Amino acid sequence: MKVLIVKLSSMGDLVQTLPAVCDAVRAIPGISFDWAVDEAFAEVPRWHPAVERTIVSAHRRWKRSPKAAWRSGELKAYWRELRRTHYDLVLDAQTNFKSAIVTRLARGLRAGPDADSVRERGAHWFYQRRFAVAQDILAVDRWRDLFAAGLGYERPNTAPEFGLADISWPEQTITNNPYIVAVTNASWPTKCLPKASWQGLIDAAAGQGLDVLLPWGSPAEKDAALAVASGRANAKVLERMTLTELAGLLHTSQGAVCNDTGLAHISAALGKPTVTAYGPTDPKLIGATGPHSAHIVAPGYVCEQCGKRLCRHQDTGGNRPRTLSAISGDQLWQSLIQLQN
Repeated sequence: MKVLIVKLSSMGDLVQTLPAVCDAVRAIPGISFDWAVDEAFAEVPRWHPAVERTIVSAHRRWKRSPKAAWRSGELKAYWRELRRTHYDLVLDAQTNFKSAIVTRLARGLRAGPDADSVRERGAHWFYQRRFAVAQDILAVDRWRDLFAAGLGYERPNTAPEFGLADISWPEQTITNNPYIVAVTNASWPTKCLPKASWQGLIDAAAGQGLDVLLPWGSPAEKDAALAVASGRANAKVLERMTLTELAGLLHTSQGAVCNDTGLAHISAALGKPTVTAYGPTDPKLIGATGPHSAHIVAPGYVCEQCGKRLCRHQDTGGNRPRTLSAISGDQLWQSLIQLQN
């Protein structure tokens, strides 16, 4: 059986879908997958041994300059690649209009959530088969349920497996000391812990002889990481790395402390001690999942889990919500120590 997964972005969403692939492989002998994915995250599905081919798009770049994308031949090449294979099932696991259009363009029986379950209302009209999938459950379980319904097997009640255990990850050469990873960036300003919290964590790690490695994804994020690391000898801001290189770095770490961002999901999926801080989002729905994962949410504020990219409260000192300002470096460190023991 040949299945096309349509899951274009983002990094955490892609990682959350890997357990559904593992379930399907166990339930249906001989099944294999292709995966339609955005170029920024194409490494993630390639990690899973059941994914044979990735069909890579550049939707964000194409949206900025559609004429250039057309003239370069990229759009036509993508359309040909998407339609090269006739699939037994084309399964939309992103369920917004962008992914639904990709699902419609592919060749094969189209399936996805029903009208009450899609992320963007109306996307369900692009599917030939539709399934009710609960929205008030953890995303990992949501996608496991969708795959089970679409492919016709009973979803197992076992803990999620991500299919990453047998990968030969790149070796890190950055430090000879034991280290943790601190992921100080995130796609929303409201997801970011304050500098003081990160510096408290770094100081606590120094007391235990640990280096703290800080990745980043953009020049602005690099500047923020440099500000956090300033004056702290055990804090090292990394050079730009691929997702596979970062996964290798996480794989050999003593654990990770993260804002709510994609690398938290990778760390947790690798089974590393992973502490993730949550403010505007709900970890019960999208929390990083793994056998040694902990979520910290500072309670008691009206803006908790507001779901907003920017904070409009005038007393927060900018775009950082009060929920995350209340999380101290010592709280982050103690949570990580508890996972390591």
